[in-house]
Amino acid sequence: MVSMCRQLGKGPGGFYRPSLKNGAKLNLWMMSLGKNWDPTARSYGPTRPFDGAQAPTILDAFKMIAQTANSIASEFPQINLDICIVNYYTNSGKLGLHQDKDESESSLTKGLPFISISIEDTAEFMFGDTRDQDQATKINLESGDVLILGGESRLLFHGISHVKTDTAPSWLKEETGLRPGRINLTFRQY
Repeated sequence: MVSMCRQLGKGPGGFYRPSLKNGAKLNLWMMSLGKNWDPTARSYGPTRPFDGAQAPTILDAFKMIAQTANSIASEFPQINLDICIVNYYTNSGKLGLHQDKDESESSLTKGLPFISISIEDTAEFMFGDTRDQDQATKINLESGDVLILGGESRLLFHGISHVKTDTAPSWLKEETGLRPGRINLTFRQY
């Protein structure tokens, strides 16, 4: 997954540092697969507005891993994976509490899950019913962890408070030569 993310990230539609409406840059690097997500408009489309790049296709190997996780979590309906947001967090990376609610009304109404896969350094993941970080529950997501939010939990506020440096498995660092940080792939159905 790491080498495939690296290859896709260097090509057309690859990693970039997104901005919000107010011009502030997110503290991560992002790439959309399947459909492009525009954080300014909070919507999905075929191309990125700032450079016209098309979203690379979601690789079959990625789909297989996410679909396997989805089928193991049998309490959630199976989804038709047509979007994958890949975020790369440096050691100073973070993402404030937010809701993933830019998918179709049908997807949100049905509570279709999103499937999140963590690679490399551990991150403190926070979630809760509000945007209040002091009230949020915090757990560690380690390399290889899969998190699925769906049904009643689909619209929980969630985010990354910080990345814990030097926590990636040593074999992974040696094999991939990745810079310190964290990759997260989040799959969903529009």
